[in-house]
Amino acid sequence: MSAAKSVNGYLINKAKDGQWWVDSANGENIAGPFPTEAMAVEVASVLQLEHPEPKRRGKDKN
Repeated sequence: MSAAKSVNGYLINKAKDGQWWVDSANGENIAGPFPTEAMAVEVASVLQLEHPEPKRRGKDKN
């Protein structure tokens, strides 16, 4: 099995059943299944990553 393809911060993975999934970096299924890799890549290319706000540390902490 080849390494997962990264598109727009998401991983494109092929499942054992031959279907394609868009996964987050931690392995969570985001979208799918798709019959082709191209379809999964197209969906991943329009998704937007939502990053949590950075946590404050030290004396800046509120």
